[in-house]
Amino acid sequence: MHHRKVSFCNGLVSRKERRVSMKIALIHYSIPPIVGGVESVLAHQARLMAADGHEVHVIAARGEQWSEAIVFHRVPLVDSRHDEVLAVKAELDRGIVSPRFEALRKAIATELAPLLQGCDIVIAHNICSLAKNLALTAALAELYQTPDFPRLLLWHHDLAWTTPRYRSELHDGYPWDLLRWRWPGATHVVVSQLRRRELSELIGVPQEEIAVVPNGVDLTAFYKLEQETLDLLKRIDLLDAAPVLLLPVRLTRRKNIEFALQTLAALRRRMPDAALIVTGPLGAHNPANVRYQEELVGLRNQLELQNAAFFLAEWSETFLPDSVIADFYRLADALFLPSFEEGFGIPLIEAALSRMPVFCSQIEPLTELGLEDVVYFDPQGDPTVVAEQIGDVLETSSVYRFASRARNTFTWEQVYQLHLAPLLYAVPPSSER
Repeated sequence: MHHRKVSFCNGLVSRKERRVSMKIALIHYSIPPIVGGVESVLAHQARLMAADGHEVHVIAARGEQWSEAIVFHRVPLVDSRHDEVLAVKAELDRGIVSPRFEALRKAIATELAPLLQGCDIVIAHNICSLAKNLALTAALAELYQTPDFPRLLLWHHDLAWTTPRYRSELHDGYPWDLLRWRWPGATHVVVSQLRRRELSELIGVPQEEIAVVPNGVDLTAFYKLEQETLDLLKRIDLLDAAPVLLLPVRLTRRKNIEFALQTLAALRRRMPDAALIVTGPLGAHNPANVRYQEELVGLRNQLELQNAAFFLAEWSETFLPDSVIADFYRLADALFLPSFEEGFGIPLIEAALSRMPVFCSQIEPLTELGLEDVVYFDPQGDPTVVAEQIGDVLETSSVYRFASRARNTFTWEQVYQLHLAPLLYAVPPSSER
């Protein structure tokens, strides 16, 4: 195999490139509902690749098929806990490579060969990193030497040879050396810069030829988002927005929503990805509120905020349930409340319980609630000044900066777009097998 070398840096491939469907097989000892970090990572990768149009197959010993979009092949011998695998491992731990190992290796290779035939990519998770089933590692190495074997991605979550607690399981020579073999032509993937340095030193591959793909977080599951929230999020793109300002009020003039739009426009000159979400419907008792909504939409267009300011009333005519409002408190970065008047100000309490910074009008009773713990402004003042207040507070907040970076970098959707999708289409490192 002759390929040019490539450095694996963050980058996006075009949507046209991503439409090319591939057959991809992922291999690990077990999959969900078996609980484990690698199992979770594999499941998210499989889900995202299937959603991107790829034909995804998962090969494991334990677990269950969790999606009709993903094909599960159960192969008992690829387990780390199979009786025969454990018996062979007990011999290997003592440095013994017996005929029993060779028989197990051949049996695994025989089962894997037809499952991998016709694949474009094979992704092996920790199979070539740990000594949990070295017969599986050796079987994969044997198949990898055959002509027309798919492109191989070796995903290293852990490294036995660099971890002291595994050293008692390792010995010089075959098959243990497969865990520090270069696997020429394969693409090595690690989950952190630490693992990249360790792997580079272990197998002698330059760091720039080792891809770093971080793990991610499933925001939907982590936040336990309501289905109605998910339906709304399909209409508004918050994945790249930062900061997200929340205005949980009805569309009535006393809420001073035009000031929020003007402040957002000023803030975006400093923080270009800032966004605003107004959650409430039209005010229930004043027909003039329809005209007010039209004015707000016109102002939004005038300020060119169509992709940054979102009125949920455009998609939901009724007041959203409290559970959905709570979801948006979890998704937002700050409460922004520029009201001319308020009877009480419950959003301040909700924001406080959400550990969210508050920017609000300096009016009673908001000052009674916020005391010295919120940022006040004149609701009839200069929106540019208020935007500077918001920017100053958030940009100096390590909590906001880390939360924003986590949302924009470490959700599974972002991990896929920034790292995994480009990796699937990248040209692998140059080397003969």
